[in-house]
Amino acid sequence: MTNIKHQISNIKYHPWVVAVCNWLLVMAILSVSRLFYYLTNMSTYPDVSMSHLLEMMAGGIRFDLTASLYLNSVYFLMQLLPSRFRSNTIYQQIARFFYWIPNGLAIAVNCADMVYMQFTGRRTTVTFFTEFQNDSNLAHIFFTSALQYWYVTLFGIAMLALMVLLTRRTVVTDDNRHPALYYTTESLLFALSVYFIVIGIRGGFGAFTRPITLSNALQYTNRPNETNIVLNTPFALMRSSEGRVFPNLRYFEENELETIMTPVHQPEGSKPLEQKNVVVFILESFSKEYFGYFNHDLDSGTYQGYTPFLDSLAAHSLTFPLSLATGRKSIDAMPSVLSSIPMIISPYILTPYSTDEVSSLASYLGKKGWQTGFFHGAPNGSMGFQAYSRSCGFDAYYGKDEYNNNDDYDGYWAIWDEEFLQFYGRTMSTMQEPFMTAVFTATSHHPFQVPERYEGVFPEGTHPLHRCIGYTDYALRRFFAYAKTQPWYGNTLFVLTADHTNVLTHPEYTTDKGRYEVPIIFFDPQMDEAVRTRERNYPVAQTDILPSVLEYIGYDEPYFAFGQSVILSDKKEPYVVNYNNPVYQIFSDSLLLQFDGKEVTGLYNFQQDRLLQQNLKERIEEPEPQAMLRYLQATVQQYVSRVKENRLTVE
Repeated sequence: MTNIKHQISNIKYHPWVVAVCNWLLVMAILSVSRLFYYLTNMSTYPDVSMSHLLEMMAGGIRFDLTASLYLNSVYFLMQLLPSRFRSNTIYQQIARFFYWIPNGLAIAVNCADMVYMQFTGRRTTVTFFTEFQNDSNLAHIFFTSALQYWYVTLFGIAMLALMVLLTRRTVVTDDNRHPALYYTTESLLFALSVYFIVIGIRGGFGAFTRPITLSNALQYTNRPNETNIVLNTPFALMRSSEGRVFPNLRYFEENELETIMTPVHQPEGSKPLEQKNVVVFILESFSKEYFGYFNHDLDSGTYQGYTPFLDSLAAHSLTFPLSLATGRKSIDAMPSVLSSIPMIISPYILTPYSTDEVSSLASYLGKKGWQTGFFHGAPNGSMGFQAYSRSCGFDAYYGKDEYNNNDDYDGYWAIWDEEFLQFYGRTMSTMQEPFMTAVFTATSHHPFQVPERYEGVFPEGTHPLHRCIGYTDYALRRFFAYAKTQPWYGNTLFVLTADHTNVLTHPEYTTDKGRYEVPIIFFDPQMDEAVRTRERNYPVAQTDILPSVLEYIGYDEPYFAFGQSVILSDKKEPYVVNYNNPVYQIFSDSLLLQFDGKEVTGLYNFQQDRLLQQNLKERIEEPEPQAMLRYLQATVQQYVSRVKENRLTVE
């Protein structure tokens, strides 16, 4: 009897029990981290009630379960092996390192993403490592971020300390069971545990249960961006590293598909080819929210914004009531703006299909005699821009190496915008007309610094980014002041847009619509006033820039674009499609429809419901939503099939 009592009392020291207790500790830390993320980002989720928060917290346990079982699979294996040497002290010390290291890394990346998600709007996936593989300054940026967001750093340190201090270390050392009984029971426990671990990693029972993935988080949310609360970053990294990049989609047969949406365009106008220069600005992080020109009604009509020069330029340019980005990262912008290839599911540049043949404004105009060049003041190779500019047909790339003056380097990302835009202007003055160039600015990027000489000069706003916006706006003012003195200025179409939005402070801009609103500005000193002022109520996207420019200058050959022309012609299909992980979105002049690949999850009238609080998906059977859904499905099918089959050019 005494021996039985002793065995029962030792159960709490059994390696399996110790492993489960330590695993539950990780589960608790992931849940606490989820709550901490929400509390530090409450302004991003203004409509989340306590009951809904609890629903998302509970739903998040499914994703924590999968991630934690992945992370602790080796540790569990070591503790569950049916062998008596598990009680060896050195063996247990080694096992603890297989517990601490993966879980410690998971806690670290989960905390780091609490900051990074503020700028990307989504959990980080494995594409991050490809996106920044050529950037040598990441350690410096991470260190600066750790200081700037000290409260997240302290939270992460506290969670790591908690994990180490509360780890159970003691295991039973005097299991006196008969060998037959010992190995039978331990083998059975091992087999059952492995079975349930596999079930937990997959996310459910049954042969037909698909492994849990990012889109499963939608069932616990009211809005797609709330999936950031439900998910954890280790899970997002694990799932995004597995399987196919794109699903197999077939909503329509090929003949029907081409009648609904085709990216192959045939010029219809008779305008002769005009030898006009084309200059494209892709402005880092320039949300439409930062412009006074587009926001006369904000703050009861008192809002001024941070872009006085661009506001004045927009007043003499072609602009649009609703203009949208297709993605939330810098790497999404180049294909969208220059090649009319949207970001759907994953950034095109980071997919295995990025070696596909692609076209661009540079390739189309280059074969007509335009000299072309791409400019980015970061170290050459940064963000994959140099590689993409070459693959899509630019003659030359001008980066930090070509600038060749490290005194103007900001110490983090690139040459300061003011100096680099002057270099941009001077270099164009040496090019033969007509030319087509594009520049990607950089200063309005985290950690949001301006040159010391401008400290206190630009409005501070409510976030450090706002003064950077003011600085880059000033840099653009200086660029245009120089350009006006050059003979090529009057014969140039200037296109200005942003790569994506960033920090957003007004509720109207924190919605699934507002997070994608960027400026799209066409400025030509010689543009006909009737063309510039004609009313255009349909939505416009970055992908509409290429076809618009080609039609404007009279390009006379077929071209490939997922967008449509909006300068001289009106859109035949008045929609914009983008991807708001994990749902597809399509915009009309008043409606936003969201689709998860299988069913409609949201339908909103953003003209009447600016904060998108009333889901109208019961109206999905009405003609307009049905037409939107068909066009969305056709666009996604065209994109996926053409990317996978290397058909991103005119065939």
